[in-house]
Amino acid sequence: MRTVSLSSVAEIDMGTAPPGETYNERGDGLPMIAGAGDYGERFPNPKKWTTAPVRTSQKGDLIICVRATIGDLNWSDRKYCLGRGVAAIRPKRDQIDLSWLSHFINANRGDLARRANGSTFPAIKREDLDDWAIPLPPLAEQKRIAAILDKADAVRRKRRKAVELASDLPRAVFIERFGDPLTNPKGLPIHEVGQHIAFLTSGSRGWAQHYAPAGPRFIRSLDVQMNRITDDDAVFVVPPAGTEAERTRVRPGDVLLTITGSCVGRVAPVPEAISEAYVSQHVSILRLDGGVRPRFLSMFLSDPRGGQYQISRAQYGQTKPGLNLEQIRRFKFPYPTLAEQDRFMQLLDRADALHNRNVSSVQMADDLFNSLVQQAFGGNFDS
Repeated sequence: MRTVSLSSVAEIDMGTAPPGETYNERGDGLPMIAGAGDYGERFPNPKKWTTAPVRTSQKGDLIICVRATIGDLNWSDRKYCLGRGVAAIRPKRDQIDLSWLSHFINANRGDLARRANGSTFPAIKREDLDDWAIPLPPLAEQKRIAAILDKADAVRRKRRKAVELASDLPRAVFIERFGDPLTNPKGLPIHEVGQHIAFLTSGSRGWAQHYAPAGPRFIRSLDVQMNRITDDDAVFVVPPAGTEAERTRVRPGDVLLTITGSCVGRVAPVPEAISEAYVSQHVSILRLDGGVRPRFLSMFLSDPRGGQYQISRAQYGQTKPGLNLEQIRRFKFPYPTLAEQDRFMQLLDRADALHNRNVSSVQMADDLFNSLVQQAFGGNFDS
């Protein structure tokens, strides 16, 4: 497969910032794209307009980031003002297919980013784009391969959307079973969280000295996501002997709630898979007495109109975000019977199974697409 420079098969128009006084949010003039922050999923979603555009895109151009998130793409569906952080690539349609070029750029953003200069705002110059080597099979072959890549990409996008929709399912089931937690339309009894707490505490300081390459988990506030504990960038410890370590040791079935910092209010039950773990000073342990199911309480505390509403009110007027243990005890929730909670748990298990199948499906679609891309730009595409 022969290669050519990008500038030989496309026009390149580098963006230029218009005068600052011409910016507006009223919709006067042309919508302006300054960088990836003005991108949508496929087409731009700008937030500002300018009445004095200097450089513009045309419908059908590729808009590429040339600063910060170098190589990020959107398709120009109309005329836009091009700010300093982007450039327009206008393929010569008789030589290179637009979709072929977009797949090549997406697959080789790392190569382009390595050409960048600048530590605070890495950027590439026009000559970096001009001289970029592009593989160029015959136009008909480009179109054939691009059509296959488009279909594979569409499949993985649909599967990602399915994961997105499935992630909203638990809350929808919660609302359907128990009603709006703020208005309690089903007339459920109102309990305080403290009525069902057997043990409530928060972590202690000084755990960094006990970090280790392996051992029990050490759960920080960033590890507590909504209704799950993430394994990303996990930290481990060799716990010190003594009552302080025992006090901050979690058990499967505990509910963890972040109580300080920017992540206040994130909540998750501890799964059976975590057999031994300890929490940081930014995380509280809610150990229940058996009268309420951990996943049910976690779902309530994570709901925007349930626990999250009460958490935000508890913090109102405070300079530094935070919750204390007494505030946690006083949180109120509509209380269904244990039998009703258990039926809800069964529905959550089904939703989890669906989510896991969708995640696996996305991984398979990603693997297939990446394999096709490697073949396409490696010159071994026979499908």
